[in-house]
Amino acid sequence: MDRININVSAVDYDKTSKAITHQLSLLEEMVHSQECFVVTDSEFAFGWHFFVVSVNKAVVEKLVDQMGQDFYRLKGKGIEKKFLTWLTNNLEGKIPRFKLAIKEEMESSKYGIF
Repeated sequence: MDRININVSAVDYDKTSKAITHQLSLLEEMVHSQECFVVTDSEFAFGWHFFVVSVNKAVVEKLVDQMGQDFYRLKGKGIEKKFLTWLTNNLEGKIPRFKLAIKEEMESSKYGIF
């Protein structure tokens, strides 16, 4: 099964993981799916919590079908980046500082964590 793995950096793990879980639960309801994502425990370093959110690609594809052109207007190249934008837009203002990045990309980044 294809998954989109998102690295999350957050100053408040509890609030951020709850907000992400809530948002993805709403997404599941919207596209009539269940158990489509996993949130890992966090590792704490440099005053930040780092954890991974793994989302089934099938759910994101259903979101694309429902949103149609609105999804394609989101910032980013490709479905994964646009999904990150969608998720970020839905979380901003609800939780303290956080950053989302596609896991595979981050690991290939020559600049390390940020």
